Amino acid sequence: MEKEVVYDSYAVTIVILFIFGSTLILGTAGEAKNNSWLAIILGLIMTLPMVYIYSKLLYLFPKKDLFDIFLILYGKYLGRFFCILYTWYFFHLGALVIRNFAEFMNTLALPETPMIVTTMFMTLIVIWSSTRGVEVLARSSRMLFIMCLTVIALIALISIPQMSFHYLKPIGENPKDIFRGAFSTFSFPFAEIVVLTGTFSCLKERSSAFKALLKGVLIAGSIILFTSVRNLLILGPSSVGILYFPAYVAISRIHVGELLQRLEVSVAIVFVSSIFIKTNFCLIAASNGLSKIFNLNSYKSLLIQTGLLMSYFSYIIYDSSMEMYRWATEVYKYYAFPFQVIIPMATIIVAQLRIKKLNLETS
Repeated sequence: MEKEVVYDSYAVTIVILFIFGSTLILGTAGEAKNNSWLAIILGLIMTLPMVYIYSKLLYLFPKKDLFDIFLILYGKYLGRFFCILYTWYFFHLGALVIRNFAEFMNTLALPETPMIVTTMFMTLIVIWSSTRGVEVLARSSRMLFIMCLTVIALIALISIPQMSFHYLKPIGENPKDIFRGAFSTFSFPFAEIVVLTGTFSCLKERSSAFKALLKGVLIAGSIILFTSVRNLLILGPSSVGILYFPAYVAISRIHVGELLQRLEVSVAIVFVSSIFIKTNFCLIAASNGLSKIFNLNSYKSLLIQTGLLMSYFSYIIYDSSMEMYRWATEVYKYYAFPFQVIIPMATIIVAQLRIKKLNLETS
């Protein structure tokens, strides 16, 4: 990575907005219906060990990113193989996020606009901002987070009269659905923070990764839990599990007199802000991976090409909103599991053994 420095407080807001990503609009744990809040809590708990593993890797190899760690631990050939795998995952995830944005805008705001125009518009903004570097994005994330938090808090206050608390009952019914929802929540969005290990070599302190990831996951998890409960109390369990954009629909039902209507526009503000940060870091991580694969000095020379390919891939990846929703709810968690869990766990074991062997040799 470039010689950039990201302070802890900025890193926390990056993690929060990255986790928000598509989640505040698409929702999560819809399988659990009225127990979705329980599934989110379980998913958050499941994520904590992975937070430790991701941050431990960055702690053991200060000023190194995930791609550097692969090359150090696994050597030239196997290390590059893992770099290729993760570069693909980060690239693919970035394309998925862009497509989420395009589907949202084309379905609810710009139905007559060709989707390729929507994806390209978002991508060009992301490419431009990514060239400014991680440090500039980190500083921007603070302002975007404050804006998002303000909108979420205001919506929360005025949505209370529309809430029906009987939708929470019965509590704990269908444990199988709760655990399915927890697994979905774990993989999307919480464990996706593995992307940040591909960019967080620029953190100021060696211990910053654990602080940033833990605080960010807990804060983002709490806000997602709250917004999911709000959606449930307004829409009911049967609607939450089948709607493509439950938050948008829930907020569209909020009316306070004649003055406060069409509040769903505020959702777009939050959504675009979080999508902006998430796509930026997916693009930077993918470009950084390519730079390590081809042994280049800087990832910035690859941002334009990678971003344009990501935009085109996002356009062709699905045929419809239904296919996108099915992938997100039924397939993605299994596809992402090796990237989010299996390979990082194997890598931390290899790292610990390598360090232990080195200590024995030096002693």
